[in-house]
Amino acid sequence: MLEQRRTTNILLLIVVIPLVFYLLKTLKFIFIPLVFSMFIALFFLPLMRWLGKRKVPKYASIVIVVLIILGTLALGAELIHLSSKQIMASKGEFFTKAQEKIALLLSSAEDTFGLTISNDKNMLSQFLHKDNLGTTFGFLHKTLTMALMTAFFVVLWLAESINVHQVINAIILKQKHTSVKTFMKVEKDLIKFIKVKVFVSLLTGIFTGLACLVFDVSFPIFWGLFAFAINFVQMVGSFISVICLSIFALVELDPTSTLFFFFLSITGVQVLFGGVLEPVFMGKSFSINIITVLVMLMLWGFIWGIPGLIMAIPITVFVKIILEQFPGTKILSNLLSGSQ
Repeated sequence: MLEQRRTTNILLLIVVIPLVFYLLKTLKFIFIPLVFSMFIALFFLPLMRWLGKRKVPKYASIVIVVLIILGTLALGAELIHLSSKQIMASKGEFFTKAQEKIALLLSSAEDTFGLTISNDKNMLSQFLHKDNLGTTFGFLHKTLTMALMTAFFVVLWLAESINVHQVINAIILKQKHTSVKTFMKVEKDLIKFIKVKVFVSLLTGIFTGLACLVFDVSFPIFWGLFAFAINFVQMVGSFISVICLSIFALVELDPTSTLFFFFLSITGVQVLFGGVLEPVFMGKSFSINIITVLVMLMLWGFIWGIPGLIMAIPITVFVKIILEQFPGTKILSNLLSGSQ
């Protein structure tokens, strides 16, 4: 009887797991802002508690947090505006130089491999073609909708209208003492993860922008913002940042020692902050197997796209902590962390 029940549970699990992922993908317009807002709310939870200890009313605390978020977004928008002004101011010069480099590379390829490659002089301008404007506006509309939904859910999290503790207790653990302990660990670890990730990404963006400034690579503000944003994609983001900036610098700089040292500089920034400081700040509690990181990035990237890539590791940390609470699933937790 016990064996039959276990077999039934396994079969149900096989059916339920794909269904859950299907629902997550289908209803991503709800789940993405919901999960993303939870991480934002967790980041500001210590501030909310600090204000609460000083007898600040909860509604006033929420207003303060919302104003901080709006101020941060305004600062980001101003930086984007400055970088766009830089790009527009030197647009003609850069695209001319880029077109010359592309023509030179195509000519070299033709001479080396004996191929005939068409050189479209308007190749780079295709990115600004009017047929692409509809796609651009569609993307902006989706982004704005997601941002508004995220802001709405952040307020709900901060006001405790959505209570994670009760959800964990009712759905997963069903034991009050265990759920409190688990919730505290989830909260502590995720807050630490988010703080470290924001801090390391900020340093990465600042020093990447400074490297561009020192080596006279155009658009340092843009590349600093790009490095900051892409660094939230665990491990893969560092490679994308270095590759994109190196290709861009190849257009800007002549292939001399300057280009080589610039490549070393931006690689050193990624290694120092992402490979050395971040693991030190995170500690052993966040040790996750490299294979697990890659699998989770592919899984959540497939389900939720770019937001999934950003949230893949925090979600994995959350799942790992939950799995640690049950003797039967500790082996899965060990697999995620790579420990014996």
